[in-house]
Amino acid sequence: MSYSVSSALYRETAARLADAIDGGSYFSGSVRFDFDGMACCLLASVIVYRRREIFPEGEFEPIVDLVPVWWEFHTVGEAGEVINDFSFSELKAYI
Repeated sequence: MSYSVSSALYRETAARLADAIDGGSYFSGSVRFDFDGMACCLLASVIVYRRREIFPEGEFEPIVDLVPVWWEFHTVGEAGEVINDFSFSELKAYI
């Protein structure tokens, strides 16, 4: 059995990863959450690239790219771990 990662799961994972990165330029750790009956866990070491944007309201440094050094994405259901089709390249589209 294989678990297909949906665009909604990519969005959720990207949002949680962005929160975990916060304002940093490097992230190494895990992001764990439940989604659609599955326990999901992204383990990753990621270099974060940003760009500076200046507006009258202030300066911002949004994430423009993530370069994974290493990553794993696990999905676990009631019967145990399930192989999935997660792609870090696909995740980057949601950051």
